[in-house]
Amino acid sequence: MFLYNITYNIEHAAHDEWIQWMKHTHVPAVLATNLPIGNRIFKLLTEIDNGGVTYSFQFFFADQEDYNTYITEHSSRLAAEVDRRYGSQYVVFRTLLQEIV
Repeated sequence: MFLYNITYNIEHAAHDEWIQWMKHTHVPAVLATNLPIGNRIFKLLTEIDNGGVTYSFQFFFADQEDYNTYITEHSSRLAAEVDRRYGSQYVVFRTLLQEIV
């Protein structure tokens, strides 16, 4: 299994609208690609005051092929929508992790 982790730090002023939009619009759009097999959202609790709130959005993929398809066919469009709405109000970094059994 592969975990695609997207970590956002969103400014306090945009937080309430952003988290609602992410939960009710963005995440369903990602899942609608039918490539992730699950997801989770976590709020980071152990951080210094950096002027924002940090979240980890996690999407699980059965295999690397599904992840690659998501990245090549969907991620740019979906990330652009987040950027269009909140571009100057957040920072983001993305990581891919592979489950070791």
